[in-house]
Amino acid sequence: MGLYEEHKAPRPASSPARPRIEVLVDNIRSIYNVGSIFRTSDGAGISHLYLCGITPTPGNPRLKKTALGADDVIPWSYHRNGFKMAETLISQRKRLWALEGGKQSVSIFSFDMDNAETPIVLAIGNEVCGVDPGILSLCEKIIGIPMQGVKTSLNTAVALGIAVYHLRLHDTV
Repeated sequence: MGLYEEHKAPRPASSPARPRIEVLVDNIRSIYNVGSIFRTSDGAGISHLYLCGITPTPGNPRLKKTALGADDVIPWSYHRNGFKMAETLISQRKRLWALEGGKQSVSIFSFDMDNAETPIVLAIGNEVCGVDPGILSLCEKIIGIPMQGVKTSLNTAVALGIAVYHLRLHDTV
């Protein structure tokens, strides 16, 4: 795989015209999580996936099996360095947010949305380490999902699903 790879897929004509949500997927290890991220992205109307670092790309039969064809309809691109991609997206006047737990995050259920017309790129990170600290340092907002149990995190694909559907449900983006 080279430094850059891109797959463009037009959204169906019936897709609603709304402000865009894109996702920067940085160093996700699991092929199955990435397949699930493609399926969730299709259902939630995500306009682009930026697959970065060690994140598997479509072409792998196991990813294709989990994605159930969503990898053919969601535009995506591969970038070796997630931090550099985040800088590029900010330079394109996109708003970079992170989905991350911890004390620095604000509950996704309680923060104020502003300027929803500007495209948002939601960064998600590695299953064990979370979002890269360098990427976090670039983020305008760090949002999290409050946890009620003993465990302090969710599966990354599950967390993304909760976040993007919450944002869509409240018609904020």
